[in-house]
Amino acid sequence: MQLRFLSAGAAHGLVGTVARAQSIGVEGSFGAVGAMLEKLRAGEPCDIVILTRAQIAKLAEEGRVVPGTIADLGAVATSISVRAADPAPDVSDADRLRAALRAADAIYFPDPSKATAGIHFAKVLEALGIHDEVRERIRNFPNGATSMREMASAGGRPIGCTQATEILATPGVKLVAPLPRGHELETVYTAAVQAGAAQREAAAAFVARLTGSESRAARAAAGFRDAA
Repeated sequence: MQLRFLSAGAAHGLVGTVARAQSIGVEGSFGAVGAMLEKLRAGEPCDIVILTRAQIAKLAEEGRVVPGTIADLGAVATSISVRAADPAPDVSDADRLRAALRAADAIYFPDPSKATAGIHFAKVLEALGIHDEVRERIRNFPNGATSMREMASAGGRPIGCTQATEILATPGVKLVAPLPRGHELETVYTAAVQAGAAQREAAAAFVARLTGSESRAARAAAGFRDAA
């Protein structure tokens, strides 16, 4: 069986883990939530939609997802990363984060117009007062997974920021810590069956398993925590 997704990149690793355990094939797109929402509104077919909680609520109001299938995967922290072999910088407060970013020769993060982590981190750079200073070192990519893959193969002294789940799912990089107090962001991701799903019953069963107690350990290992 194949299920088709339009999903935030933050859920890609978890979806793959749960799908493999059930011998289910995964198709579709995983990426910045803004881009996935555009694909859905443009009519791209899918069985399951995974976006932010607020976006799924809006889609339910529009009749684009099945209300009875809506369930949270959990909350994910926007976090700092480095290459796996590099020492982890201290980013425990704003001053230390600012120093770590200034010391890096490249800063990798996703699309600052469509990706949740990218939009937020661009604001963090502004709030820290260093956006213009580091502008030439910024390396943006369409989504967090691509940003982390590119950083993993980069030379020099790179640093990155994206959702913790995307960091944990990417070989060659490691999670340092969530953004410090005053600059933190946790995003709740939510799944639902798309109203026109070709595999409606199978999709509903998958969402139930993905978000249910049997997958709690997998969600935690992927970087999700229980949502408030």
